[in-house]
Amino acid sequence: MHRMTRTLALSAALLAVACSFASQAEQADMTFFVTSQSMGKGADLGGLAGADQYCQALAAAAGAGQHTWRAYLSTTATEGEKAVNAGDRIGPGPWQNAKGEVIAQTVAQLHGDNQLTKATALDERGNPIKGRGDSPNMHDILTGSKADGTAFAAGTDLTCSNWTSSGEGAAQVGHHDRMGLRDDAPSRSWNSSHPSGGCSGEALAGTGGAGLLYCFAAD
Repeated sequence: MHRMTRTLALSAALLAVACSFASQAEQADMTFFVTSQSMGKGADLGGLAGADQYCQALAAAAGAGQHTWRAYLSTTATEGEKAVNAGDRIGPGPWQNAKGEVIAQTVAQLHGDNQLTKATALDERGNPIKGRGDSPNMHDILTGSKADGTAFAAGTDLTCSNWTSSGEGAAQVGHHDRMGLRDDAPSRSWNSSHPSGGCSGEALAGTGGAGLLYCFAAD
């Protein structure tokens, strides 16, 4: 009996190790995730460079640092600076989450018939992000983008001063769970649902967000 118990315990331990290695292998192949937490300053991300560095750091901690990571964010044109389109900076695809599930093969599919849902929009460790119906609701993901992945027109600041403000302003957000208050396409958009109520952490939380980002491997 004791020998059987030890054998079962060893088998369970070996299975756990095998599952752990399998999980690590999947995360190493990960090319898309939602950040598990915010940077802590509302929509002040330190600009695109700061957001990209954050994606890179989280990916590296999860074992996928061999890729070049970019945050899915647009910026609006300012005097002396051109607009940046989120869809132009994330590479050609395909992209898969930490469990190996492909969310889109190409940029065109990402902005069309993609497989991004609450079940597939996982964080860098393969965990789901809370959405509508959960407490707290965290489904507002910062993008600053229109539905086609492009920036808004100059003079329309929906990027919290190009991701440098944690006070005045607003940011366009998408719903990772594809759910909204209204039963229409914009409210269910993964990348362009509505503007936030402000740029601070408290304002983002007030409209159903937590300052989270979409991160994509661009290579």
